[in-house]
Amino acid sequence: MIITFKKLLVAGFVLLVSTFLTGCQTIQYYSQAISGQHRILKNRQPISDVTADPNSSESLRQRLMFIMDVRAFAEDELQLPVANNYLTYVDLKRPYVAWNVVAAPEFSMVPKTWCYPFVGCAAYRGYFAKADAEQYADELRQQGYDVHVGGVTAYSTLGWFDDPVLSTFIQRSRAGAAALLFHEVAHQVLYAPDDTTFNESFATFVEQEGLRRWQSASGDSAIYTQYLNSYRRQQQFVSLVQEHRQKLENLYRTDLAPRQKRRQKASIFTDLRNEFKQLKAVQDDLAAYDDWMSRPLNNAKISGVVAYHEFVPAFNVILAENDGDLTRFYEACQRLAEKQKDERHRILEQAMQRGPETAMRAYRAFQLEK
Repeated sequence: MIITFKKLLVAGFVLLVSTFLTGCQTIQYYSQAISGQHRILKNRQPISDVTADPNSSESLRQRLMFIMDVRAFAEDELQLPVANNYLTYVDLKRPYVAWNVVAAPEFSMVPKTWCYPFVGCAAYRGYFAKADAEQYADELRQQGYDVHVGGVTAYSTLGWFDDPVLSTFIQRSRAGAAALLFHEVAHQVLYAPDDTTFNESFATFVEQEGLRRWQSASGDSAIYTQYLNSYRRQQQFVSLVQEHRQKLENLYRTDLAPRQKRRQKASIFTDLRNEFKQLKAVQDDLAAYDDWMSRPLNNAKISGVVAYHEFVPAFNVILAENDGDLTRFYEACQRLAEKQKDERHRILEQAMQRGPETAMRAYRAFQLEK
């Protein structure tokens, strides 16, 4: 615990000193980030204490014990660097641990990026208070950006601190909680600065593969079936969004006047909503996305959806080409993370072109294992 807080104080000091030349807003941003992280670390309780406490609800105890099983599986079977993460619990008493601000130009699908000490650049800016996130979002809107503010139930500190289990994700379904833990620990396997799409797609694939292997090892087919049903629904939604993203990209490449682009942009978003309604009429479980679709649509919101899924098929191919060996898979992905962003994306796109045949081979092998 002393070492952890030394890390926090050193990191905080460096972050604050590094911002003195860049203005008060930047200092305020890092101050809230340090303060928010400090509050989380300060309120951690050992999970062993929570589960032994007679005042803890049976539901909470059961959920935390399940997380301990998932954590052990992540370390032993998925070879993920769990270290001392997820041994403690924090009740945040709010629905999200943080709120991310995502922004994109009015006529571009390329999101704005922010650069940070130690971790490089990312296509979002996180706040521990929703009001702070909304205030910053308003400032970006005044600068002409499309902006989206979304709640976050968990995040990884990339090994800087021992991440706790949070109340914001403990209430998820068993499949959802396990997937999230696999996803967040995957970020500690590799991290490519200034490439949110690569990082999130990698972690999304690891969560999928983790749950597939969980089912095979534990015989808990229900958890994987639940995840697959959710993922298939998610893929339908993502495919629909990606289709309209492409239409937007095509529009923004034209030489039309801004007024005409705005009119056609609005029309594309209207078409997206209408096609969603038509799809939902035959796939009523897509109602899970009603809230997302009912709120304002813009470039920033669309780009945030794609970031988590764009290269998932490529990672499926890379694992299959390494015969399902996770050690070799992680090594191959680490080599990708060390390449320049453009080259990395080119390699991933080539992998996706090889995808259908390789993915089918991996699927047949999996069926033989069952």
